[in-house]
Amino acid sequence: MDFYMKLPRNKKEFALFMGIISIISVNIIAPLITCFEVGFHLYVWKDVLTMLPLIWLSVIAIVLITYLPAEKMTGWIVDEKDSFRSHIIVNILCTVLMMSILLTVIGTWIGTRSITWEPIHMFFYKWPRNFAISLFVEMCIAQPVARFALLQLHMKLDAKKDDLKAGNFVPQDN
Repeated sequence: MDFYMKLPRNKKEFALFMGIISIISVNIIAPLITCFEVGFHLYVWKDVLTMLPLIWLSVIAIVLITYLPAEKMTGWIVDEKDSFRSHIIVNILCTVLMMSILLTVIGTWIGTRSITWEPIHMFFYKWPRNFAISLFVEMCIAQPVARFALLQLHMKLDAKKDDLKAGNFVPQDN
């Protein structure tokens, strides 16, 4: 039941789900990582805000690129009979693993506004911190908020569908 109620049922809901997660994640993760790199100053945070639209677009692209590989990796680790929570946790781990690897390099290039070897040379120093921050934000903030939003949407849609089946016509909210 959780799979049906808390996860996207179609492409529109997938876009909503991805939008919620990506907006929350980008607005928390990018400033945190940058501030750990450069220092916690107001001018650093303001500079990150100017780069957020480009970072957000790259996150969307990377989510679309890593979606199927993360699903396959999740399928190798969990069984169909495993609980909803185990599926979600493993899927978040797989997705964050793949995305953090790519964004540790690409995010640095976007943030510094230059393509250099530095993020590749420093990868094993920076990636563990980036992975931990991303994993925490995804597991504890972004994903729960997005799943709650879908649960609320599905309860509302299912209630309307039940009312229509019962012959109780509910006026549309405008």
